[in-house]
Amino acid sequence: MKKFHPQPGFVVQAYRFALDPNASQEAALRSHCGAARAAYNWAVGWVTASWWQRKAEESYGVPQDALTQWRPWSLPSLRKAFNAAKHTDPRFAAWWEENSKEAYSTGLANAAAAFDNYARSKNGKRRGKRMGAPRFKSKRKARLACRFTTGTIRVDTDGRHVTLPRLGTLRTHEPTGKLLARVQAGTARILSATVRHERGRWFVAFQAEVKQDIRRVARPGVAVGIDLGIKALAVLADSTGEIRTVDNPRHYERARKQLRRASRVVSRRRGPDRRTGQKPSRRWEKANAQRNKVHHRVANLREDALHKLTTAVAAEYGTIVVEDLNVAGMLRNRRLARRIADAGFGEIRRRLAYKAQRNATRLVAADRWFPSSKTCSGCGVVKAKLPLHVRTYACDACHLVIDRDDNAALNLAALAAAAVPGTGVAADQDAAPAVSKPRGADRKTRTTRPRRKAEAGRAGGATLPHQRQTETRDRPQAEPLTLWR
Repeated sequence: MKKFHPQPGFVVQAYRFALDPNASQEAALRSHCGAARAAYNWAVGWVTASWWQRKAEESYGVPQDALTQWRPWSLPSLRKAFNAAKHTDPRFAAWWEENSKEAYSTGLANAAAAFDNYARSKNGKRRGKRMGAPRFKSKRKARLACRFTTGTIRVDTDGRHVTLPRLGTLRTHEPTGKLLARVQAGTARILSATVRHERGRWFVAFQAEVKQDIRRVARPGVAVGIDLGIKALAVLADSTGEIRTVDNPRHYERARKQLRRASRVVSRRRGPDRRTGQKPSRRWEKANAQRNKVHHRVANLREDALHKLTTAVAAEYGTIVVEDLNVAGMLRNRRLARRIADAGFGEIRRRLAYKAQRNATRLVAADRWFPSSKTCSGCGVVKAKLPLHVRTYACDACHLVIDRDDNAALNLAALAAAAVPGTGVAADQDAAPAVSKPRGADRKTRTTRPRRKAEAGRAGGATLPHQRQTETRDRPQAEPLTLWR
């Protein structure tokens, strides 16, 4: 599918609304999403059939020139082959006319993207974890989704309905005034719409080209360092020396008792069994829906809290410094995995990235190996080791005693002035990675001496107010930041 490039001064933004479809509309939605899955499976089978055929011919000693030709997986090729096969293929001939052509285009586009990612990953041109060949999507596990790019796609003028191809007019659970006002004013143009079933509800997301309005932050000259944690979700320390703490709401921990009770009820009902073909009872379905309701509420509360936190931070500070955490590696710790997943460290950085761009805020990502917790925020001494259970940082050089998380946040805030793209010390979100480490180097933290005043000024810019004190004292702190009430 051709990638869309917005006009200068415009950005592509999504507007998502919950739907309230009736019984017939929900059946049509499920039919379209099922058609997308069927088209995806057909494309995967059609392309990989030539792979297996060539492999079989090679085992029989067929020459290389006489082998079956590779089948292309580009979207135009898949569309042409599917349009020729849908009239005679028994899997589609009887019902393909019931759905919009966009449903089948969705599945074919997803298959083309999956094969492209697989090829680029195999050739070493794709970053991240290696991807395997595309596989068939299960009817039981596949996520229900369908995208519309052509036809009648609009937000109705009453502000409570949307119109989609073949599906007609659907009522929304919430008003669509935000997008409708922009469309009527001529500052937004709808490009596509995607319907998706998540957490027991149907949603529609409109992709729109919107005129970008730069929002001026409250304190453009202030930098803030954000240290994420479990006990406190985030500790915010700005360049003026002010420290604020965002308490961790622990939504999943609070709902565990309710979830245990709901799961116990589900386990006592007659559930489905794929081995014997047993279907679930009505009581099991009702109990399972009640348990899913608790899960959905926890997910919604977490999403709401993270949105409020990231929006408040991006709207206040001119520079934001975050850590480059290895969240996937942290989740391997069986003692902390549940609490780390409940906090949503990865989501905080992802949302700060696009919200900072919207507010013209500078986002700096500290190097993953930067010792923010082991470095003294007063004199710059770096400790070789600081176990996780030690929650108070005590400097042996300047005798500063400070909370571990507050110390890390202050070091991150001071790092904003020394951020140079590509140095490996601190870099912008889209900066080039640092050069590889020299031979014999490692990532161990070693003890360093206190830095002089001149060195501190060169390394971190202006000296922060908290860096002038060299002894333990009670520093006034702001009230804990609460953003989800």
